[in-house]
This record gives sequence, C-alpha cells and structure tokens, in this order.
Amino acid sequence: MSVRESILPGATIGVLGSGQLGRMFAIAARRMGYRVHTLSPDSDTPTGQVADHEVEASYDDLDAVREFARRVEVITFEFENVPAATVEAAAQIVPVRPSGIVLHTTQNRLREKTFLEKNGFPVTRFRSVRSLDELRMALSELGLPAVLKTAGYGYDGKGQSKIESVADIERAWQAVGEQQAILEAFVEFEREVSVVAARGQDGSFAHYGVIENEHRRHILDVSVAPASVSEKIAREAIEIARDILETLGVVGVMCVEFFLTRDERLLVNELAPRPHNSGHFTFDACLTSQFEQQLRAVCLLPLGSTEQLRPAAMANLLGDLWAEGEPDWTAACSFPDVKLHLYGKLEARRGRKMGHLTALSPSTVEAKRRVLEARAALARAKR
Repeated sequence: MSVRESILPGATIGVLGSGQLGRMFAIAARRMGYRVHTLSPDSDTPTGQVADHEVEASYDDLDAVREFARRVEVITFEFENVPAATVEAAAQIVPVRPSGIVLHTTQNRLREKTFLEKNGFPVTRFRSVRSLDELRMALSELGLPAVLKTAGYGYDGKGQSKIESVADIERAWQAVGEQQAILEAFVEFEREVSVVAARGQDGSFAHYGVIENEHRRHILDVSVAPASVSEKIAREAIEIARDILETLGVVGVMCVEFFLTRDERLLVNELAPRPHNSGHFTFDACLTSQFEQQLRAVCLLPLGSTEQLRPAAMANLLGDLWAEGEPDWTAACSFPDVKLHLYGKLEARRGRKMGHLTALSPSTVEAKRRVLEARAALARAKR
C-alpha cells in the first residue's frame, strides 16, 4: 500500500499501549467503522476492553510486535515510552504514525529540549547532567532554585526533584537514580497552558486553541478551555505549536505544554506526541475530538473541524477518590451538564488516573465551578 493512500473505514488500526488514551481513541475509531487492535504487557486493559482484539505481549518481544503489525494497516501509539526497537520492528511492516523519529525525540527530555533550543523555540535554560560533579557545575551556571529531571521516561512529575539549596543536591541526585539527567532553571510562571494540535501528512494543521491547566502533586487536576489569555499570547502559542509540529514532521496529534511567565513570555515545557489529558474536554465539547483527529491524521483522512460548542472544564478523577470506597456516581450524574468518563482500570491507587469529568457551560468560570462541584459530590456523598 502506498503511504499516500488513505486508510478507510473497515480497516484495522493498531495501537501500541493500552491505557485511557487508547480507550478513547478506540471508541472514536469504532464509531467511524474501524477495527482496533491493541498491544501492551497487560490484559483486560482500558483499551483492550473496547478494542476488537487485545494482544498481551512485552514491547521487547519483537516477534510478537511484528505479528501484531501484520494484522493491522497502520500503527499509532497512546504513550511515548515505547522502545525505539519496537517502533522500528513495526515500521518494517506497516506505517507508524507519528514516526519513530518523533517518538525518539520526545521520549527523552534532553533530546526534546535540545531539539527545541536548536530550532529556536523558547525554552527555559538547561544543562545535561551525568554525574554529581556535573550537577554542581550546572547549578553554579543556572543558579537556585532549579529542577533536576531524569532524561528519559518521565511523566506526571515522576523522575524529577526541585533543588532549593545546596543541602538538596545529593538528595536530588539520588532521587533521579544517579543517571543521566537534565537540570532546568526554575521558572516563576503565572500559569500553565497547552495547545493540542494535529498535522496531516499533507501539512494541514488543526488546533483546539489554548487550554489553561492546573496541577496538583505534579498531576494535571483541572483544565479549562478556552484559556483566559490575551489574543496575542493565544496567537503566539498556536504559531509555536504549528512550527514545532511542522519541524518535527508530525503526522498525528501532539500536545505542546507551555509555561506563561509573569511578564507574558511563553516557554515550551514539554511535548507529548499523542492525545493529551488537557484535551479530554474535546470528546464532549468539540465537533471533532482529539481522538478522532488522531485517527483522521494517521489514516491520511482530511482533518475535522475543531469548533468548540461551549466553554468547558475537565477535572481528573484520581484513585484517591476510592480511599473510602466506591465513589457515588449517582451524585456526579445528578449534574445534567457534566459528563462522566471512567477508564475501566481494575485497581484504584493514589495518584492513578481513573477517569474524568467534563462540564459544559455558558462560560469557563461556570464550567470550572460545575465540574469541581460534581467532583466534590462524589466524595461528599460517601460521608
């Protein structure tokens, strides 16, 4: 099959990974008439529960990966920590979108930041660190406070440690496992925002505007769309996102996360080459969700309209809510303007993303108020 041919409904899409992003992708794909296969080391997974076929295999089992690839017509992924060898093995048989080059760049913080800096995108100052002595040297250049992060395989605040004084240096080095790391100057930001966007193989581009994000314990807590930022900042954020997707040659969906500083400067914090937690509101609030957009892009179909029907707010549901038993879902469903999404995960753990709520309202202020009320009702109803 030519790489330029569209993959039409009725075809089978492969997904590497099996979490909630794959689940919502599979829902969007099946609605449009596609079949979905998923591969991961686990079974009865969020994606597997709604896919047509679930393969339980290690990503390092390249024979299993090749066999998986032979049964699908294109492969995408729902998280970026898939080994490069896995993607290379699959790509020998069918197209993988976004490409292995995109994955290789974004799954390592040092490679990602180096790519961004080299191409003139705004980032906080950083240094590569491979030893305790190099960490001390880097701190002397960047100053305190600073944030030390593992170079690879980190998300939701995992693998990072803030250094506020000289006394923290050895503890921080041990906390990242005494391995290759990246030290970043600490950013006094006003807020965190993101742009979820898609790029087609033909260079077409679509975006969901600027989304405002609040984190708790380094995990996304609430997202509001559209963000309360100036038109200038909104245009600049979208243009930066577009340039990043174009420079990387992304075919698919990518989220660009930013710090917005107090003096109105945007700094790129992280890239996620897939649908993103901050874009979950699109499932309910937009004509084309980020998940359908990913499907359209990787199947080389025209991108869909990203028009947002109403202001929206999304609140994550973490495993902490289950600490005293099953949340009262009736309480959340008593809010008629709030949508409940549960991911089908078999075990609730502290900090684990188990689901989310999305509120649609006439204003973002009202949407945020309603989604937080609905989440509070889940716990309050158990008392």
